Amino acid sequence: MDAKTNSRREFIKKTTIGAAALSLGGVFTGMNARAYVNTLKANDRVRVAVMGVNARGLALSKNFSSQPNCEIAYICDVDSRAAEKCAAQVETIQGARPNLEGDIRKLLEKKDFDALVVATPDHWHAPAAILASKAGKHVYLEKPASHNPNEGELLIAAQKRYGNVIQMGNQRRSWPNVAQAIQELHGGIIGKPYYAKTWYSNNRPSIGVGKEITVPAWLDYELWQGPAPRRPFKDNLIHYNWHWFWHWGTGEALNNGTHMVDLARWGLQVDYPTKVTSTGGRYRYRDDWQTPDTQVISLEFADQSMITWEGRSCNGTPVEGSSVGVIFYGENGSLQIDGGNAYKVYDLKGELVKEVKNDLVINARNLTNPSQALDAIHIQNFFDGIKNGGQLASDIESGHISTLLVQLGNIAQRSGGMLETDPANGHILHNREAKKLWRREYERGWEPTI
Repeated sequence: MDAKTNSRREFIKKTTIGAAALSLGGVFTGMNARAYVNTLKANDRVRVAVMGVNARGLALSKNFSSQPNCEIAYICDVDSRAAEKCAAQVETIQGARPNLEGDIRKLLEKKDFDALVVATPDHWHAPAAILASKAGKHVYLEKPASHNPNEGELLIAAQKRYGNVIQMGNQRRSWPNVAQAIQELHGGIIGKPYYAKTWYSNNRPSIGVGKEITVPAWLDYELWQGPAPRRPFKDNLIHYNWHWFWHWGTGEALNNGTHMVDLARWGLQVDYPTKVTSTGGRYRYRDDWQTPDTQVISLEFADQSMITWEGRSCNGTPVEGSSVGVIFYGENGSLQIDGGNAYKVYDLKGELVKEVKNDLVINARNLTNPSQALDAIHIQNFFDGIKNGGQLASDIESGHISTLLVQLGNIAQRSGGMLETDPANGHILHNREAKKLWRREYERGWEPTI
């Protein structure tokens, strides 16, 4: 047995088999882990292309290529170094080297793959997914669903028109103990829940003040900017700090808030809010960082319920004992889900009455791959949607709504602090300045269309 085969089998053992053993009712119902893997081997593999592989995309490439019913056929990145590194690691896992293509437009002309994984900077998420939909490809889309609300609505329209499968990377929707916690919540374990508090904390350093420099030879900056109007290249932008610039990123609220706000919305069974407020700013450092490093978003809903999100990018002191999480408050107690596949239930006196643990180690502050085995369940749910028409754990309509909630928080932050919104669709009411942030300007010729 050669090293490549051994490597792939080890990845499968750590991901698909582990995920199957953990599942409590998803695509693995009624089938033990070994039988499930054998079934996968008998099926045709889904051929995948991955766009954006420097960080999170590299982790996803490892996870997708480790699945026995998947082959990564193409790697697409504007950074030639990242593309080569990813291709080499994928080859080690799956035994075949993926092809490299730097231009997503040329990639989507190819007929020999089924699905596109999008793990690019935020300003590329919806445009890439729309292009892929028009090309007849299924899409696995990392959060957030879009850079701005209008793009999310365009993406939903594209999916309905072209009929492809789009799964958003809200992976916790597929984690079995998290799903069980939400089921218990809906079953009344703490009575009617009416308030969900979510949070994220970290100790991010200053990004400094960038200098305009020559674009490195390894980077196609023109394609990196893609749909965004052109800006000069600076030395503190790529690869991660674009998150903190409104032109390309969406701040901590969508970078990490989307995950927990999604769980809060799922648990409270709410969609669009009636009122949104946000307070905060860039408090810790004086540098080029534009989005808030400290922010509290509050969302009120018509059924007398509320969600809040607290983000602290530059002070990692935990909330409720965890760096990331959601806690639901109800008539008879509270239920807390931290960053892992586990939860706790408390009574009104704060006494622990139930705890469901998970033995997998998860680092919620890991920027690229905190939970590979659990995320494999979400990937397999995506494949089930493609192959069998199975129900997605996080379809694009649901993903858009959860993304929109934190987008509205950012719009409130940038336009005076408070919004009234239509509970039927989340659209902003009575605020002309805020409505201007519903969409963005595009580089000429790059406007997304369906």
